[in-house]
Amino acid sequence: MKPNKNIAIINQKGGVGKSTTTINLAAALGDDSKKVLIVDLDPQGNSTSGLGIDKSIVQACVYDGLINEVPARDLILSTNTKNVDIMPATINLAAAEVELISQTARELRLKELLQPVVQEYNFILIDCPPSLGQLTINALTAATDILIPIQCEFFALEGVSKLLDTEKTVKSRLNSDLDILGVLLTMYNSRTTLSKQVVEEVRKYFGNKVFDTMIPNTVRLAEAPSYGQSVLEYDSSGKGANAYRSLAREVLRRA
Repeated sequence: MKPNKNIAIINQKGGVGKSTTTINLAAALGDDSKKVLIVDLDPQGNSTSGLGIDKSIVQACVYDGLINEVPARDLILSTNTKNVDIMPATINLAAAEVELISQTARELRLKELLQPVVQEYNFILIDCPPSLGQLTINALTAATDILIPIQCEFFALEGVSKLLDTEKTVKSRLNSDLDILGVLLTMYNSRTTLSKQVVEEVRKYFGNKVFDTMIPNTVRLAEAPSYGQSVLEYDSSGKGANAYRSLAREVLRRA
């Protein structure tokens, strides 16, 4: 495996499982002895709270690194999840979208922030906000790869062409190394015709970029973040945990 993969987990649609995937893929990679850093780039901070960190007592977050040039090492927190650290987000990060516009080399801020620590991790997983604004552009500029979660629902592919256009623009102008690592089907329900139709549609659109692993729609996956745990800790032998272990194996093969 090549080390130091920076994976932006991205889809401008909300509610498709970006934070769930960030947390649980990190936990599965960590369980496999890989050192992982999560960068929570979403002002909602779901990856931060989902790993049991109280955002109200976070002293400094990604915002302070991007705007106030606080070093990465002063932002990174350890978590209770094996081999997983996090650079947390708080609501302060919402202001970064506006404040970055006036910054020099604004697209490179995250890449420059991560540079001193990138060699310390096998994987950096960037949980992107549900938009294609400055924060997401920063994520794409800092990433080596993107992973696109797509929910098995009506209009699953809505907006995907805009996302792919953004990826191509960043690749041509800012980050020639950027590639699509894979497309992940989330909230899959094998009992519904709709889920099966979406799988067929997405596989037709993306071909072999679609991971074989599909993430099931389970109550345990939804419950785990409220306990500040990954599903691997909360329900270790359940379907959700096994699906993310399977995804981690696929990511390691592709990486």
